[in-house]
Amino acid sequence: MKLREITNHLESIAPLSYQESYDNAGLICGNHDMDITGAVICLDSTEAVIDEAIANKCNLIIAHHPIVFSGIKKFNGKNYVEKVIIKAIQNNIAIYAAHTNLDNVLDGVNSKIAEKLGLVNCSILAPQNNILKKLVTYCPDENATAIRTALFTAGGGAIGNYEECSFNANGYGTFKAGINANPHVGEIGKQHQEKETRIELIYPSYIESKLLKALFLAHPYEEVAYDIVELSNKNNRVGAGMIGELEQEVDETVFLNNVKKVMKAEGIRYTALRGKKVKKVAVCGGSGSFLLKNAIAAGADVFVTADFKYHQFFDAENQLVIADIGHYESEQYTMELFYDILSRKFTTFALHLSKINTNPINYL
Repeated sequence: MKLREITNHLESIAPLSYQESYDNAGLICGNHDMDITGAVICLDSTEAVIDEAIANKCNLIIAHHPIVFSGIKKFNGKNYVEKVIIKAIQNNIAIYAAHTNLDNVLDGVNSKIAEKLGLVNCSILAPQNNILKKLVTYCPDENATAIRTALFTAGGGAIGNYEECSFNANGYGTFKAGINANPHVGEIGKQHQEKETRIELIYPSYIESKLLKALFLAHPYEEVAYDIVELSNKNNRVGAGMIGELEQEVDETVFLNNVKKVMKAEGIRYTALRGKKVKKVAVCGGSGSFLLKNAIAAGADVFVTADFKYHQFFDAENQLVIADIGHYESEQYTMELFYDILSRKFTTFALHLSKINTNPINYL
């Protein structure tokens, strides 16, 4: 199997355009045309994980955290990042990371946490905006069905749980073909009127080139008329964190003890209990303090996440309980998520969940 097949599938679920600006998700090292013999799935691509891949005869590592976040100017093996990259290259091992792009999709990292905690009726806690666009085009009435089908096949017209969504209106267009034109209808030098259908549909910006290619191939006109409109609408399937509900409300201590057990946390740092039942829960894998206001606004009773600083705990102001379970602990099930995504698509591909605990934090 070519590496490109694997990365294309991962990016169809977690597009690289959904990653945060500071991130470095994608192919860290390797060639998209490599033949892949097997993959090791991990949270962090440490040197021990490289050794694990070599032992399992795998030449691909799929990690949640990118081993390289910023530019490397020298490869001297003076730090763990350089050592990992050097060893990977020497052994022809590719490293791929899906990080905040996998955090920011509905069925991503936070969905897996919500599943483990038994949350239902889940939705994105902080949906992103400005990532949707609208395509408007015009075509002869007789070609409208074929063009809509081509645009839908390319991924256009999906809104939430609905697909093949479009708006259509009928009218007529006018044009006069110039001397060098090759018109589909009408005559050169004469104004022509044509009954046309106006087609409008929404699409995520990352598929724009694919969508336009489909439009140009399906459209009969030599010059295709179309408009692209940027939308400020929120996309409820893309964004940070997740909010959901327990099927039955429970006491705060019961909930926290369950979180500790399910998430295999050595300890939980939490704010003062409020003496209220827990029903609505917000979650965010990794560093989630930036979503505290969103969790409060959503009416969460508890916010399960990691990496809160001392003074940030005060910001809860008794409006909810912050439960900081640790960075590694909050994201550990991302390995299961990768496995589920890939095993459903590539049923005979060799996938290995790393047995290396890459958590750099220890507890007494």
